[in-house]
Amino acid sequence: MVKSFLMLGQSNMAGRGFIHEVIPIYNQRIQMLRNGRWQMMTEPINYDRPVSGISLAGSFADAWCRQNQEDTIGLIPCAEGGSSLDEWAVDQALFRHAITEAKFAMRNSELTGILWHQGESDSVNGNYKVYYKKLLLIIEALRRELNAPDIPLIIGGLGNFLGKEGFGKNCTEYNFINQELQKFAFDQDNCYFVTASGLTSNPDGIHIDAISQRKFGIRYFEAFSNKQHVLKPLFNENEMINLNHARTLTKAEKMYIKSMDLALGKISYAEFEAQLIQLNNG
Repeated sequence: MVKSFLMLGQSNMAGRGFIHEVIPIYNQRIQMLRNGRWQMMTEPINYDRPVSGISLAGSFADAWCRQNQEDTIGLIPCAEGGSSLDEWAVDQALFRHAITEAKFAMRNSELTGILWHQGESDSVNGNYKVYYKKLLLIIEALRRELNAPDIPLIIGGLGNFLGKEGFGKNCTEYNFINQELQKFAFDQDNCYFVTASGLTSNPDGIHIDAISQRKFGIRYFEAFSNKQHVLKPLFNENEMINLNHARTLTKAEKMYIKSMDLALGKISYAEFEAQLIQLNNG
């Protein structure tokens, strides 16, 4: 059975971590919804921009697989870089698109959770003063339209690197948004807050870097798995990330990687054939 998770928010949910900075995650039990089909996950998962990269969803899904050995996880990418909370309002395109994708996925999966990360675009001009009320309308409508009143919602905080340099300089009120996000999670049923404390950014000062996205995903899973807030960094984040590196890839996963190497011109067709024979004889 596919247990699906809806990915919502802006660029730090879509993921902007540099792909070359972390070891890739390949796992045939992690699927992503693309072109109306469940496909084996390949990062970037949420291809909202050509610069899309590592998000928190990969390590979240990998940790989920370690705890759930019998099922498959499905990721429903709907995050949109740069989007404000107003653009997620119930009468706007992003909300309607997310509902459509989720309902489509629910035809052959069980919607199991919602992953939310948004707020950088609202960290200016006093937007935090109405953030809670607007977010509540969105989440209530999501649960109502998806007929999932008790579905867990995991909300991540904004990084404390904001407001200092690069594009992040403009996020001068991120601390106030974090207060609203945390208050929301504390107040609402089946809603859990995940701190971004200690995470680091790309040189642009606004996007969470790849290794921190891996850590963030582990924190999201910890919140989902234990149904509790994660208010400080986990002591074993690096250990949890390394568990994926130690896993032996399946034959199907190895063949998938070889097929990608061929398609990207990294190996010749003759090399591909030889490696395929080696895999089949192994």
